[in-house]
Amino acid sequence: MTDVLARALWERYEPVHGLVYFAPEARRAADALGLRGFWMGYFALRAAPLGVVPAPVVTSSFYVFHPDRVARALPDAWRYTAPADALAARQEAVDAALTRLLGRDAVTGPQLTEAADLAWRAAAAADTAGRVLGAANQALARPALPHVRLWQALTTLREHRGDGHVAVLVAHGLGPVAAMVLKCAAGESDATLLRETRKWDLTAWRAAEDDLRERGLLAGDGTLTAAGAAVHTEVEARTDAAARQPWSALGTDGGARLADLLEPLAKTVLHTGLIPAGNPVGLTGALWNASPAATGATGTGSG
Repeated sequence: MTDVLARALWERYEPVHGLVYFAPEARRAADALGLRGFWMGYFALRAAPLGVVPAPVVTSSFYVFHPDRVARALPDAWRYTAPADALAARQEAVDAALTRLLGRDAVTGPQLTEAADLAWRAAAAADTAGRVLGAANQALARPALPHVRLWQALTTLREHRGDGHVAVLVAHGLGPVAAMVLKCAAGESDATLLRETRKWDLTAWRAAEDDLRERGLLAGDGTLTAAGAAVHTEVEARTDAAARQPWSALGTDGGARLADLLEPLAKTVLHTGLIPAGNPVGLTGALWNASPAATGATGTGSG
């Protein structure tokens, strides 16, 4: 398994995972639990595998959100519902969303079942030492429905990769805001989108820019210097390398087969415009560049 293939798999599983944040079925499921607003639903559904933990734990593991953004949602969300109910709700939402987007025949068909089983093998093989979100998702029970099983496996792999990415950022001395500034300077995301949705004010953002300039990573015009580009490239390369391990359970052929099976699912999600413009996760591959979001179309979600 190569780092290139690991990255290609990320490009394909990220939009499928992202349905849980932006599909209308997810918002309805959160509302039905009594959760108040998009962000309370977001944090409750994503953090539910951790159980009832203090807001600082979620802030730490999610990394890029201002503590106040998290604290407005947690632990208050657990006064309205319980983590187990949130987990059930997100599975029901994913079931409904994927069935609507792909069709009943597709979600019960042999190709999706094959994809689910391949992804589950990789997720089950993931080494989650030091990876809190990956471990919490890996510990969840195997869903019976193939398309829900696929989504949960991809979510485990996505959080496993994210945990590794955070470790790489910390090792490079890139705090939450600096990491986002670097990403935007590389042309991978929109600065206003990240700053506002992650709830950082301009003072914090400009302080991070000043720090990166002092380190020689950011030019006066906000673009990356040669040193900054090198750091960005290294962060991405180390993240890809750290995300490679789970795929060893499939081998190169199995990983390539899963990538092929996931590509039409990813395209279907991206072409709906559900994923918001500005690409908050920073993916800029061909699949994402061809999506309505990449050209400025708006989706039905928020954030």
